[in-house]
Amino acid sequence: MQPHERLPYSAIEGRPPLKLPDGLRLILWPLMSLEQWDISRPMARMVITPPQGQPMLPDHPNWSWHEYGMRVGFWRLKRVFERLKMTPTVTVNGRACEAYPQVIQAVADAGWELNAHGYDQIPMHKVEDQLGDIKRAIDIVGKFWGRPPRGWFGPGLTQTFDTVDYLSEAGIEYIGDWVLDDEPVTLKTKHKPMVALPYNFELHDIVMMVLQSHPSEELYRRSMDAFNCLYEESKDRAKIMSIAVHPFLAGQTHRIKHVERTFEEILSKPGVACWSGEKILDWYRGTQKAKA
Repeated sequence: MQPHERLPYSAIEGRPPLKLPDGLRLILWPLMSLEQWDISRPMARMVITPPQGQPMLPDHPNWSWHEYGMRVGFWRLKRVFERLKMTPTVTVNGRACEAYPQVIQAVADAGWELNAHGYDQIPMHKVEDQLGDIKRAIDIVGKFWGRPPRGWFGPGLTQTFDTVDYLSEAGIEYIGDWVLDDEPVTLKTKHKPMVALPYNFELHDIVMMVLQSHPSEELYRRSMDAFNCLYEESKDRAKIMSIAVHPFLAGQTHRIKHVERTFEEILSKPGVACWSGEKILDWYRGTQKAKA
């Protein structure tokens, strides 16, 4: 199915507003991605380009940049989340569970939501057996979390025209790969309906720091600009604001203070709460049942 076959167009103007419980008006949805980068392949991202511009394998410099995130950056971010009493959604490769079991176990022990991020950190377009790959990722992540993950982010946010159908068949209930609305929306699939939660590619450390080459404080500046807009609009309808971080970027020494003050300032505002993806999903489904 083409995207508009799964989700008819709907303008937010004139749409009945969604309401949050307990006087809330805006939900902060923090996300952290934990990945395994196979040194036998080209790296998913580069912080340093190779001499003469020719990528060489193995790429030790960029592999070690990512490895720092799993050895050090993750733990630095974890302390921030714990100090601020935040409940992030952590999306993780199946292979990352195998390569870094101590990290994934720390997430499970903290009581945070685990979300599947494919088995391998490669585009879904290159996966020969998508359904098998999805089920494999769900199984491995579920063993750490104690139950199957309900949510999914594609590796590199990739999917083919059929991926959503495979995800639904495998039991996934929500995705974060579609950034087309400020509110959760329901997608048609060949199996059970799927919910797309509001994600944002621009409040995202890879986009800001790697692709757009902004200085460290850009995460704070851009996030607060976005928050101020959404907070004003949230007087009339519920808003959800996602911010995505990766340990090899947001966990660096020169960025961590900007990450912390961003989350701290947003959560200090009246009517703002931090929710996981599955909590947002359950709230949204409850609003849809109430309308039925």
